Amino acid sequence: MYRIALSMLVGDKIKCWGLIFGVTFSALLITQQISIFVGLMSRVSSLILSIPEASVWVMDPRSAYIEEIQPLRDVDLQRVRSVSGVMWAVPFHKSTVSATTQDGQLHQVQVIGIDPLTFLGMNRDIIQGKLEYFCHPLAGILDVNGYQRIWSFSDIKLPKTLTMHHHRLSIQGVCESRPTFFSFPLLYVSYSTIKSMLGNKSYTLSFILVKERVGITPEVLAQRITKETGLQAITQHEFSSKSIQYVLKRTGIPINFAITILLGALVGGAITAQTFYLFFMENLKQFASMKVMGVSNKTLARMALVQAGCVGSIGYGLGVGLTALFLWSQRNAPAFKGFSLHWQVLMISFVMITAMILLSVIVSLKRLFRADPMMVFRGA
Repeated sequence: MYRIALSMLVGDKIKCWGLIFGVTFSALLITQQISIFVGLMSRVSSLILSIPEASVWVMDPRSAYIEEIQPLRDVDLQRVRSVSGVMWAVPFHKSTVSATTQDGQLHQVQVIGIDPLTFLGMNRDIIQGKLEYFCHPLAGILDVNGYQRIWSFSDIKLPKTLTMHHHRLSIQGVCESRPTFFSFPLLYVSYSTIKSMLGNKSYTLSFILVKERVGITPEVLAQRITKETGLQAITQHEFSSKSIQYVLKRTGIPINFAITILLGALVGGAITAQTFYLFFMENLKQFASMKVMGVSNKTLARMALVQAGCVGSIGYGLGVGLTALFLWSQRNAPAFKGFSLHWQVLMISFVMITAMILLSVIVSLKRLFRADPMMVFRGA
């Protein structure tokens, strides 16, 4: 019976490919959009997760996520260092400024000021230049995506010059980096350079990165810092989750992606359901003949599920394959750098596609089960 079911399916090539197209379209749209959504959300906390050594982040109590910064006082760094259980605490500056190139082009740049002794917060994968140049006064290292954006994908030639806060900054190196949510160029400078550019003002300290001593957990240390200093201290994982939750709640990104994914499922489901229904209606006489020969509705349902499983497997495989091909082809593009196809996304897509196909089969089987076997003898 199952061989007959497959023969009936491939016998009508137009409807067979129509079914495969509907499932492929849905699988492609659902998998691609969920992958892009997950990639964007991972970028929200990419800067936090790129510093695995810092298990605790200390900030102003009013700071809600990584991009909402209320500067701390310089004395707060010493207060945090004095808390029992702190192995080390280093300053960390983050701000978005306007930078001007020598030819007068204006660009938005994320400036990351880090401790020049530990280099915490910076990717040490230097493509060109030397890490030692980082410690020079008014010198910095730019990420490769930022260099390509500012100087239009030209070959890397150093040094380059950027003007910020009325200071000329020399770009002495180019490094790899994890893309952030806003995709601005990342410019790494020493914390002393930031203080020099801002005139030693007291609002250069954005966060304090902390590591706990052996024998104490990050959670306990964070609570201790909050209690003794009055500052907000949370673990790296908590800060990452908090930043993602902020974006999910305060922006329209989840709603927009949900609408696109839902439309993909609805359109693909409508195509599949309609094609399945037409397929069953055109083969209704053959199914009725089987019922005359004693084939039960249960067996007919199994035959329909075999047909649906064959179509679903091919369509799902093609949709996921096209998504993987798309992400692979864009792996070096700044807009999609770091995006990947996670197994959780594949499972979500599989469940949605399976539910869509089962719903389509159920709608078609209702008409099939009501079919009168006597239509065979009436010439219907």
